[in-house]
Amino acid sequence: MNTSPSSAAANNDERLDLLCIDTLRTLAMDAVQKANAGHPGTPMALAPVAYTLWHDFLRYDPAHPDWPNRDRFVLSAGHASMLLYGLLHLADVVEIDADGRLTGRPAVSLDDIRQFRQLDSKTPGHPEYRLTTGVETTTGPLGQGCGNSVGMAIAQRYLAQRFNRPGLDLFDYNVYVICGDGDMMEGVSGEAASIAGHLGLSNLCWIYDNNTISIEGHTELAFSEDVAARFEAYGWKTLHVRDANDRLAMAAALREFQATQDRPTLIVVDSVIGFGAPHKHNTAAAHGEPLGEEEVRLTKQAYGWPQDAHFLVPDEVRHRLRDAMAARGAPAYAQWEEALSKLQESEPSLAEDLRRMRQGQMPAGWDADAPVFDAEAKGMATRESGGKALNAFARRIPWLLGGAADLAPSTKTLLTFDGAGSFQRGSYGGRNMHFGVREHAMGAIANGMALSHLRPYTATFLIFSDYMKPAIRLSAIMELPVIYVFTHDSIGVGEDGPTHQPVEQLAQLRGTPGLRVLRPCDANETVEAWKVALAQTNRPTALILTRQPLPTLDRTRYASAAGLTRGAYVLADCAPQRPAVILIGTGSEVPLCLQAYEQLRAEGIAARVVSMPSWDLFEEQDQAYRDSVLPPDVGGRVAVEQAGRLGWDRYVGATGAMVVMHSFGASAPIAKLQAKFGFTVDNVVRAAREQAQNKRSTQ
Repeated sequence: MNTSPSSAAANNDERLDLLCIDTLRTLAMDAVQKANAGHPGTPMALAPVAYTLWHDFLRYDPAHPDWPNRDRFVLSAGHASMLLYGLLHLADVVEIDADGRLTGRPAVSLDDIRQFRQLDSKTPGHPEYRLTTGVETTTGPLGQGCGNSVGMAIAQRYLAQRFNRPGLDLFDYNVYVICGDGDMMEGVSGEAASIAGHLGLSNLCWIYDNNTISIEGHTELAFSEDVAARFEAYGWKTLHVRDANDRLAMAAALREFQATQDRPTLIVVDSVIGFGAPHKHNTAAAHGEPLGEEEVRLTKQAYGWPQDAHFLVPDEVRHRLRDAMAARGAPAYAQWEEALSKLQESEPSLAEDLRRMRQGQMPAGWDADAPVFDAEAKGMATRESGGKALNAFARRIPWLLGGAADLAPSTKTLLTFDGAGSFQRGSYGGRNMHFGVREHAMGAIANGMALSHLRPYTATFLIFSDYMKPAIRLSAIMELPVIYVFTHDSIGVGEDGPTHQPVEQLAQLRGTPGLRVLRPCDANETVEAWKVALAQTNRPTALILTRQPLPTLDRTRYASAAGLTRGAYVLADCAPQRPAVILIGTGSEVPLCLQAYEQLRAEGIAARVVSMPSWDLFEEQDQAYRDSVLPPDVGGRVAVEQAGRLGWDRYVGATGAMVVMHSFGASAPIAKLQAKFGFTVDNVVRAAREQAQNKRSTQ
C-alpha cells in the first residue's frame, strides 16, 4: 500500500472533492424537498461533471464575478438550477448590487438556498439574470441557453478583434454550457449549433447530459437520433464520457476541448438521473418532483451522509472550491487589469470605448450624422430610411452589429460603410452577421451578444416575429437592449398573401412587458425611432417598418418628428377650434389619416390627427400630456391601423371607430387590398363624419 506523503495528499484531495460533490447533491435534494417543487435528479447526476469543470477548468474569480474576461458558464438545462446555486455557494461568489458594486455578501447564501423557489428569493425555480449574481443568463425555456452561449462566443471573437493587441489579450474567454435531452430536442439549439459550427467557434463547449430520461419516460419514446453524428455534421468535435462520475475522463475531455482551435466541442456525458437515489428509475420523482422525505434519507445513507442533516455544508469543504477557483482566477484577473492599464496608456480612446460599452453608454457624438429627409410626396419605405439611419449610427458606434435571417437585402439592414465587413470564420471583426434562415437562433444569439455588452440588432419580416417570441420575451425579462427590426409590417406586403401579412403580431409585441414597440410613419420618424432604440439601456426595442413607400411629411406644415419620443403627438390640428373628431394612426396609416384630415377640413369638420408610433412610450408620459393629445372630452375618435383591433378600445373608447383588420389578408396588389379591407380615404372620412355627428348629437 502506498502511504507516501504525496499519495496521502492525493487521497485526501479526492476525499474532499467527493465530499464537495455530495454536498452539491444533498443541497439540491434538501432544497427541492423543502420547496416541495423542483428537479433534484439532474443536479445529483451532474454534480461530478459541474464540479470538475468549476474546480479544475473554469477561469473565474469569485471575488470579481463581473470581470469581462471570465469564462462563461451557462446552465441551459435551467430546471437543474439547484446545481448552479450550489456551485455559486461553494465557490463563495461575491454579490454585485443593482449599481454594479461589490457588496461583500455572498451571491448565494445557505439561507438563500433554504428559500429555493420562494417569493423574492435569489434562488428562483429557474436561474434569472440580474436577480442572482453569477447567473450569466436567464434559462428555463429549453434550448435558449444554448443559443445565448453562441452569442457569447461570437462576442468574445468580436471583442478580441476590436480590443486585443500584441501581448495584450483582453478577451480570450471560453463559454461552457450544460444542456440536456430537452435542449437537444428543441429546434433552437440545432439552429444555434449549426451557426457555431459554420463560424468555427472553438471557444464554445457544450456538455450534453445524455441521461435518456424525459418527463414522459425514456427518451426512446420520441428521440432516437445519433446526437454526436448530428453535431459532427454541423462541424463540431464530439467527445464521449461514458460515466458522469468519471472525473478523470471528464477532465481529459475538457483538456481536449481547450486544445481544439478550429471548431466548437460537444462532450456527450452518460449519466444516471438522480444518481445515488435507491429508486433512481422512478423518473417522475428523480426528474420533475421532490424525492420524498424517506427517499432523501435513504439516498443520504447511500452517500454516507448524516440522514437527519439538512442543508449541511461540512467545514472541510467550505473553501475547497472557492480556493481552487481563486488560485486560477485571481492572477488572471490581475493580469487583465494590468493589460487594461496598458491599453489606457497606449490607446486611451480605445480604452474609453471599452468603458462606455461596458457601462451601456454611447460614444460621444454618436447621433451627429443622423439623416434628415426633405419632404417628398413619393417618399420611401421606412425599411429604406431605417437602413440609412442604421448605417449613420453604426458608423459611429463600433459595438453596434447584427444582421438578418437571410433577409438583409429586403430589410435594408446591411452595413455598407467602409470597414463594416462580414462576421465569418477567420474574419471575426466583421459587423454584418449572417444568421441564415434561423430566426429562433438569431434572437437567442442576440441575447447572448447583449449579455456581453455588445449592441446587437436582428432583422426579419414582422410575420416571423412569431418564430422569435421566446427570445424576445427573454430579452424583456433580462432587460437587454436588443433591437429587433421587423419589416414588411402589414397587408402592404401585397401579393405574398396572408401567410406573410402580419395581423395579430403587433398586439402580441405590445402585450410583452418591457418591450419598446415603435411603428414610425415616415422617414424622419424612423430616424427618431432608431435614436430611441439606441438610447435604451435596459429594455429591448421592436422597430416596425414598411415594405411600401410612404410620403416624407412636410414638417414645416405638420409637427416635428421628434414628437415620436413621447409615443404619440398631435401631428395636424384644427386649433384654436376644439376637434370634433380625432384620427389616430400609426406607421403607414398616418398618411392616410392626413389625407382624410384634409378632406374633413374642406368639409368644415374640425379634425385632429395624432401619430401614435408607440403605445408604451405614450403611457409613460404624465396625465397632463396624454390629455393634451387625446382630450378626454373629445369622444369622436377613429383608430386606423393595418393590424388587428385588440387594444385600440383603450384609445377610442367603447363607441369609437376602428379601421383595422378583422381577418387575415389576401394575395393581391396593395391597392386592391387597401380597397378590400377599407383602408381608403373615403372609408376613413365616412367613419370620422359618423363619429363627429354622433358625438355632437349626444352632447
